[in-house]
Amino acid sequence: MKVMAEALSHERLRVRFRGAVQGVGFRPFLHRMAALHGISGFVLNDPDGVLAEIEGSRLSHFLEAVRLEQPPLARIDAMEVTQLRPECQPGFVIRESAGPSTGAARIGPDAATCTSCLEEMFDPCSRFHLYPFITCTDCGPRFTISGALPYDRPTTAMAGFTMCPDCAAEYANPGGRRFHAETIVCAVCGPQLSRSMEDMAQILRSGGIVALKGIGGFQLFCDATNDTAVQRLRARKKRPEKPFAVMVADASAAGRVGVVGQVERALLRHTSRPIVMLRSRDAVAASVAPGLNCISVMLPAAPVHHLLFDAITARNVADVDRPALLVATSGNRQGDPIVIDDDEAERVLADLADLVVPHSRPIFARADDSVMSVIAGAPFFIRRARAFVPEPIDLGADGPPVLAVGGHLKATLCVTRGREAFVSQHVGDLGSPATMRFYQDTAHRLLAMLNVAPQIVGCDLHPDYRSTIFAESFGLPVARVQHHAAHVASVAAEHRAFNVGNGKVFGVALDGHGYGDDGGAWGGELLLFHGATWRRYGHLLPLALPGGDRAAQEPWRMAVSALAALGREAEAGARFPEHSYARQVARMVALGGGVPITTSTTTSLGRLFDAASTLLGVCTRQSYEGQAAMELEAAADGLRVLPRGYVIKANVLDFRPLLKVLLAPGMTARKGARLFHGTLVAGLAAWIGQAADDLAVSTVFLGGGCLANRLLTEGLVAALRARGLTPLLPRAVPANDGGLSLGQAAVARAQEVCVTLR
Repeated sequence: MKVMAEALSHERLRVRFRGAVQGVGFRPFLHRMAALHGISGFVLNDPDGVLAEIEGSRLSHFLEAVRLEQPPLARIDAMEVTQLRPECQPGFVIRESAGPSTGAARIGPDAATCTSCLEEMFDPCSRFHLYPFITCTDCGPRFTISGALPYDRPTTAMAGFTMCPDCAAEYANPGGRRFHAETIVCAVCGPQLSRSMEDMAQILRSGGIVALKGIGGFQLFCDATNDTAVQRLRARKKRPEKPFAVMVADASAAGRVGVVGQVERALLRHTSRPIVMLRSRDAVAASVAPGLNCISVMLPAAPVHHLLFDAITARNVADVDRPALLVATSGNRQGDPIVIDDDEAERVLADLADLVVPHSRPIFARADDSVMSVIAGAPFFIRRARAFVPEPIDLGADGPPVLAVGGHLKATLCVTRGREAFVSQHVGDLGSPATMRFYQDTAHRLLAMLNVAPQIVGCDLHPDYRSTIFAESFGLPVARVQHHAAHVASVAAEHRAFNVGNGKVFGVALDGHGYGDDGGAWGGELLLFHGATWRRYGHLLPLALPGGDRAAQEPWRMAVSALAALGREAEAGARFPEHSYARQVARMVALGGGVPITTSTTTSLGRLFDAASTLLGVCTRQSYEGQAAMELEAAADGLRVLPRGYVIKANVLDFRPLLKVLLAPGMTARKGARLFHGTLVAGLAAWIGQAADDLAVSTVFLGGGCLANRLLTEGLVAALRARGLTPLLPRAVPANDGGLSLGQAAVARAQEVCVTLR
């Protein structure tokens, strides 16, 4: 009877695995699991994901074990099962990949070197000893070396490296960690660095600059404790004050550089190895992050980084208590994308670095390091790029395919397929021809890799953005989405709240700049969505915007605007004697009944930060975006609320009472920064809360670049929760313009659905 029951339970199933299942060791894992459970059949990659046929008994138990024990880098989103006739063939094999089909597969993101590979790399008895391109199925490059799907060696940057007998044997060994690891190579058969680790270490120890090819492009390194070296890098890169990131050897060294909490530690050690913003302990040269109280720190992401620290430490035995700290920044000229080509590096980076070190493994997709902070107890993107792309965002419902092209600054692109949204790596500001080429290539590569033909293109409302012009070049219907509506829609989309028929979506956009429906400069907006349509429900009090876009680079102009709003424009010349145009700008901002009549206006919270920062003497001229606001945040050591520091009237929030107090005699930068942040939080919470009550909503979606300010965002979240509201922050993409493409895609998709339903 037992034999008969087993025979009856014998079956064969075809299983389609969807998700992050290519390039993550899934086929070798399935092979090992099949051997363990006595299952026969086969598995292969194809452009739809991973396809397997499994035969045996208790197959449901086998599939549950696969789901629970999947590889570290894998993510199974769906298992589609079809019943087949048993074939009774013994063994389980990995077959050659199938040809193209519907293109529903995706490649996994790059992953930092795993512990097992690190142990081998530093083991003198290992054939991988000190080899800088060691990988296995659990680690190494994926997205940045992939040319097409399915993910197999011939479609990657590894195609030009023929496996030696030892690597071929490991590749074919079902019991090994490199069984069907497409990136497997060694010193005999794999890529090589052009210079030794000792050469690089010597340059860095002597205060020089090294350009080293990494995973997503070249990086520039120098000693972060050597102020002369850091200043030299700033001068060569034409980056006078924007903070640099610091790479350290391990989490212990990170704790000496910055304050590392539990969430920060987990982020630093994550396989994505992002740059993580920490509160600074002042362990590096002041020129690394001038004027700020935070420091951006990352751990090594590739074997070559570990070897570099090892080489530096080997000659630094007398200073074992002083860990090596290296500035690590993108290898590029100011305004251009990160360099990935070896020949280009010799031309471009030779002027920036004392030593340029390429290697012979090509990079197919350039990607800067991702940057994250911890805000309100959870990870928060500042820049989403290497090791997170191309992970999709689940929108919660199927929809038509869309391409969204983002904005002009911090540009990204987004492609939707089914219920998933794929946001590209950070491209950057579209001000240079090189970045524009990178941007266009990224769009076409993303569409090709996902096998998507968009039905509609989403873009910004601004008619002159290069991204808008690019959207129009496709000859498809274009959905023009107002900048701040896209910010709110982005947050709602990742929280699966932005679907047709889901009712009202209420949000606030706290931002630096965006082209408004009325042609003005917006940036502090209450927005209400009904399906795919939105309206402006409230805004900050408009202030004059003298000089238009120049005001963003010269925050003293917004301080003059604030003076004019208080009827004190005559003080401009005396308060800002270093700016010869201050009196002229003050006269230009002639006020009539509180409304500027000779200049444009803005409702931007970012520009309000600029005004406050300058009035308090913190920052009067910006060399990078957000500098005035970041330095003002650094000046504050807490929050203090000014009673009656704001006025709300007809859904317009007016902070002129606060600005007046900031001008009081004896007001210090520290005291003023506390007052500004605390009163800002109180005023925004009251304004949002009042609107939420009027609209009978309890959930508030918070978006916009100002949310990178930790004091502001954590204070606002706490204040809104105290009012019984549920504030939701962006977690899957940046709150800044790097998240615009997701919001545009969500709105465009909803508009297309509405058209279809009519």
